[in-house]
Amino acid sequence: MAPELAGLVAADPGPALLDSPLSQVVRDTGASMGLIYLMTPEQDMLRLTVVVGVSRKIDTIWGRVVPSASSPVADAVRERRMVLLGGHEDTARAYPRLALVLPYDFPLAAAPITSGSTIWGALCLVWPGGHHGHPGRITRRTRDAYRGACDRMGRLLRRAAEDGRPVLPPDEPRVLPVLRNRTHGPNEAMAAADLAERLPEGSFALDLEGRITFVTQTAAALLGAQVPDLLGTEPWELLPWLDDPVFEDRFRGAMISRRPGSATALRPPDRWLTFEFYPDGTGVSVRVTPAPTPEAAETPAAQLPAGPTPDRAIALYHLLHMAATLTEAVGTQDVIDLVVEQMLSVFGVQAVALMTAEEGRLRVIGHRGYHEDFMESVDAMPMDVDNPAVRTLKTGVPGFFANVDELLRIYPETVVRDRKAAWAFLPLITSGRPVGSMALAYDRPHPFSSGERSVLISIAGLVAQALDRARLYDAEHNLTISLQARLLPRALPDVPGLEVAARYMPATRGIDIGGDFYDVIRLDTTTCAVTIGDVQGHNVNAAALMGEVRTAVRAVAGASPSEVLTRSNRLLVDLDPGLLASCLYAQLDLERHTACIATAGHPPPVLRHPDGSTEVLPLPPGPLLGVDRDARYPTTEIALPPGAVLALYTDGLVETPGVDLDASAADLAAQVARAGPDASMDALADSLLGHAQRSGPRNDDIALLLTHVTGPANRPPE
Repeated sequence: MAPELAGLVAADPGPALLDSPLSQVVRDTGASMGLIYLMTPEQDMLRLTVVVGVSRKIDTIWGRVVPSASSPVADAVRERRMVLLGGHEDTARAYPRLALVLPYDFPLAAAPITSGSTIWGALCLVWPGGHHGHPGRITRRTRDAYRGACDRMGRLLRRAAEDGRPVLPPDEPRVLPVLRNRTHGPNEAMAAADLAERLPEGSFALDLEGRITFVTQTAAALLGAQVPDLLGTEPWELLPWLDDPVFEDRFRGAMISRRPGSATALRPPDRWLTFEFYPDGTGVSVRVTPAPTPEAAETPAAQLPAGPTPDRAIALYHLLHMAATLTEAVGTQDVIDLVVEQMLSVFGVQAVALMTAEEGRLRVIGHRGYHEDFMESVDAMPMDVDNPAVRTLKTGVPGFFANVDELLRIYPETVVRDRKAAWAFLPLITSGRPVGSMALAYDRPHPFSSGERSVLISIAGLVAQALDRARLYDAEHNLTISLQARLLPRALPDVPGLEVAARYMPATRGIDIGGDFYDVIRLDTTTCAVTIGDVQGHNVNAAALMGEVRTAVRAVAGASPSEVLTRSNRLLVDLDPGLLASCLYAQLDLERHTACIATAGHPPPVLRHPDGSTEVLPLPPGPLLGVDRDARYPTTEIALPPGAVLALYTDGLVETPGVDLDASAADLAAQVARAGPDASMDALADSLLGHAQRSGPRNDDIALLLTHVTGPANRPPE
């Protein structure tokens, strides 16, 4: 190790070890802020350890980073690469949630701190908004300085750990003072104060924590307070009328982006004041002047950059509302419907379209506000056509066109056929790659401010993530439905002397298909087996295990019901899938008019006698399949004369929140009785399912198997 590094380790134990390399890289790269994260000993969190150029309050926003999360620091550590973001639009595209929390324009870079195969943490640098050397155009000198600092920090941390003094992240980050280009003597400080007092407008200074460090008499008079009372306080704490999210947001935005900003506030009862913020690495200079009206106050004397539209507080509300709304979406169509509704009702858009690429063509997956004939001309458009929707999808770069002239300037061959006057084409990006695009259209020319562009890009990021989740759901959902459809019998066998009907209905809540199954197995000309079951869970595994159980039952059908369940139980225990299953198996003898039944924790069947009376059969229960390899399942024999109906069902048919299961089973028996002797089994099945649907939302799937003994089975002559 270099002697200077050894000296640093010896002289600067703890997080202070990193002070010098952090200060040096901030100076060498022209960054306005520097942040060092270190991994916790448990390797489950990155904690903010040392910062420079920013308030320690940033710890509440950026203090903890989960390595598996989607953020610049986490990605840099997880993927061992440098992450570069050129400004808020880049952030909104790649990290919409971060852009939502910090809707300010600032370039950023993050890189891992490593030594060998060990990752110690990450270094994050932030540059002023509009900085010409931002990461989007990072120079080789800046990149080399960045990597050199990370390497130096990695060596220091490794040496400290080898010496038995590992540097651990503290409870609060260590804040380094900003080095000034020059210092001022007492005479200069007094002259500067006199200069400020002579100016006609008021002024005061805020440090990085937002505390007033200097205030002129004119500013104090405009604020309605005394100079001694103002010094050392945060203005929004001392003056309740400044305790406004917009005012504090403008201060925070100026500090992080290092760009001037402004805000207006009403000092009661009727005095409007304009505040102009001028930040640097040591704090913020604030100029305060009277504003005759709110409208006049919106245009400060200095030519400051225009604030974002809509206001950041309103934009944040819209983003949070969109994020909350998208959590309700399950499948792709849900996402499309919610996005279209929100964009039209909240953001003043007259038309919206969502598009993806499939097999080299543009596909419209949802739209509203456009004419159908226009959408038909766009759908299936080749991806080699040069138009804004295709280019945005292919490149991931958004396009904003305030009017037709701007659109034709970039795409002169375009024929405007949608009768719109302004457009925004937004990329839908997940995992760093564009998977679609969203087109927004306006009936009138619509200039897009930088703030509005950032908001729309952030929303597109949220939409992309929701669509990605929805597509995964749709794929699994379709796979499960297909799997279950293949595992359930496609057709039930024709059994002489027996009328059979079966139904399956998925849950009205939840996103997955369950493991309910049923089957009818013809054993010989006068006997058959009927079975029904329910595998624990609502996913592909449950559906697959359902197939295993059904196959096991079919393999041993013909043995006594007790033996069928005993063997199926042993198979399930040996498979050890981590899931349990209920099952009921009945063997019907249509010549003797009897049924032998055994149950493994399954809801009891309902029997309707030929006279129309019904009962819930009190069967001795056996344990669920998969619990105990040595479990036994007693068999019960009942009479099943011509005209009798045996109803088998899964618990989804009778489970209703807040209703006792015995009462629900009794209600089912009453429903079976009311059907009447002339009703077909198909009609009865539809009636029972209809009653279940009318009873309220169902949280579980329903399987139903009805058997009606129509007469004696005809045994062929021997």
